[in-house]
Amino acid sequence: MQSIIAEAGWPIWPLLLISVIALAIIFERLISLRRTRVCPAGIADEAVRLYRSGSTDGDSLTRLRHACLAGGVLSTILENRHQPLTEIRYQAELAGGDAAHTMQRFLPALAMIATVAPLMGLFGTVVGMIEIFAAYQPGGTDPGQLARGISIALYNTGFGILIAVPAAIAHRLLRVHVENLLVQIEQAGRSVIDRMQD
Repeated sequence: MQSIIAEAGWPIWPLLLISVIALAIIFERLISLRRTRVCPAGIADEAVRLYRSGSTDGDSLTRLRHACLAGGVLSTILENRHQPLTEIRYQAELAGGDAAHTMQRFLPALAMIATVAPLMGLFGTVVGMIEIFAAYQPGGTDPGQLARGISIALYNTGFGILIAVPAAIAHRLLRVHVENLLVQIEQAGRSVIDRMQD
């Protein structure tokens, strides 16, 4: 690995940095977006149980809010239980927007890495081409310097693509996962509101 980095030249270092950032984002989002941390099974039933038992004091709602992201939406519904139905739904939508914002955290950065990585690889290619032209001598070209320019160009291009493809795939999959979790939160909220009307 050290020999590859040495042959790829200094343009490889920014690529290595963004690859580490991309991996950190992917692992952080995979941990944060587990269903048990966002919308665990039975969270709607727990909110309805609190409503029907009259346990909607501050402590109970605080525990529900901090249990998971869906708990924030459901606790908002319970806090506004005496409001008209349209107001309850409006407040639930606002809380759902906050949950969506939390779940989409860092995803724009991952998309930017997927877009920028090939361009940074292309920059490394340009640096390599400059090395190749710098190696040209009217009396004869130094093969070692020529080979170095070619290796800088190819390594950086390849590494840029190698970062961009997994980052783009991970971004798309995480976006779909966030959308599915938002649907589950919405269904939980709708279930609680409907059962409150019974």
